[in-house]
Amino acid sequence: MDEVFKALADASRRRLLDSLHARNGQTLRELCAGLDMARQSVSKHLAVLEAANLVTTVRRGREKLHYLNAAPISDIAERWISRYDQARVNALADLKKALEDTPMDKPEFVYTTYIGTTPERLWQALTDPAFTRRYWETTFTTDWTPGSTMTWEHRGVLIGDPEQVVLEAEPYRRLSYTWHTFTPELGKLFGWDEEFLGQVAGERRSKVTFDIEPAGDMVKLTVIHDGFDPGSTVAKLVSGGWPQVLSSLKTLLETGDPLPA
Repeated sequence: MDEVFKALADASRRRLLDSLHARNGQTLRELCAGLDMARQSVSKHLAVLEAANLVTTVRRGREKLHYLNAAPISDIAERWISRYDQARVNALADLKKALEDTPMDKPEFVYTTYIGTTPERLWQALTDPAFTRRYWETTFTTDWTPGSTMTWEHRGVLIGDPEQVVLEAEPYRRLSYTWHTFTPELGKLFGWDEEFLGQVAGERRSKVTFDIEPAGDMVKLTVIHDGFDPGSTVAKLVSGGWPQVLSSLKTLLETGDPLPA
């Protein structure tokens, strides 16, 4: 965690994080213009923030987009700060929430975490029902071939639709699929009223992508969830849910047990 605290100790780097908190997914040019900082200075500060995993990047054509990443804050909250008094826990939770609830005017969710496992084991955890059931309470029925349909099962609710499909499946490197359908049964499970269910069900279907990269004795996992409507309610839902799911996945692979439900 030394890298995280060193990165946050510099006022200019905190200004960069504030800028991304206000508007996520900025290019280097946009960050320079918004902060009136020299390009070289911004590049150096971003390199420190990326090394600390507080900022993650995604390529879109010729552009490199920068995003806040809540993973280090989540790790501190769950594995270290919780040893101390509750007031400090609450203060950190507020910071973590601010990072995770960043407005997504792209909109797009990007989250990067490092897991002490292998690409093969991580792939299994993303696709094998024996794993997904433990940290996500969700299983998938599919052959994991691009174009194949997927049936989701979440807490006893089956979710099937011809447009729920696998988009990419490159074992141990990349997995992508369309998001599930918002059905009345799912709405009942979560206690949604008809108005809210109609709102999320009326949005276009999004997609999620998992990029897997070896990183020494760890694996770098980047999750990109995009394809939302402007001002999407679904985007807000997944931005709050993914950090918990991925933290539980990381804990399961590194300790043998997921986070408590």
